[in-house]
Amino acid sequence: MGKMSSRRSRHSGKAKRPQATRPVSFVKLAEELAGIGRNFYERGWVLGTSGNFSAVVSRKPLRLAISSTGLDKGSLAPAHFLEMDSDLKIIRGKGRPSAEALLHLAIVHGREAGAVLHTHSVWSTVLSSAHAAKGGVALEGYEMLKGLEGVRTHEHREWLPILENSQDMTELARVVSKTLGEHSAIHGFLLRGHGLYTWGTSPQEAKRHVEILEFLMETVVRSHTLARIS
Repeated sequence: MGKMSSRRSRHSGKAKRPQATRPVSFVKLAEELAGIGRNFYERGWVLGTSGNFSAVVSRKPLRLAISSTGLDKGSLAPAHFLEMDSDLKIIRGKGRPSAEALLHLAIVHGREAGAVLHTHSVWSTVLSSAHAAKGGVALEGYEMLKGLEGVRTHEHREWLPILENSQDMTELARVVSKTLGEHSAIHGFLLRGHGLYTWGTSPQEAKRHVEILEFLMETVVRSHTLARIS
């Protein structure tokens, strides 16, 4: 587990909680998430059928707009999204959600997130494999850290936990919930050899977190490579 740097961040130590409880339009969320997915494909973060995206439609009862499994994200459209309840039952749409839908639910419950985004970039795959034995990787000293919600200084130390990947989604969801409980201030985590999960109060905030974390992961990998060469 990473220890906080002696240089104190102005981060509050708690993830921002959403204030609104009114239902959001499923159609609007599906359109927004589809656009985000296509953008991520163009940036090389969700190639093939990798990645999945969700957003909260309502909390009582809980309903998620979530991408259907097995889709090419380069041609992702609103029609490719399902409305799902907390028991994984499909309320609207055709298809089935990814097996990782349980992880989305764990994050929504553990962080009261409004949106959850999952990418499979080269950088997250390399970094999660290289640092798995350490249980995570610390990101600090970068100005781009200020793009994470609640972070006000480059001296912030962001701990990015790395969890062992598994095909047992029930067990993996339990591990995710445990990790979120142990690290109250994190903005994301990695699955070893797999990819990044991050979240936000809205799809746009979650998108920003993906952009920031992907930038930082690429920077760390490239910096380590240059250090070895020199």
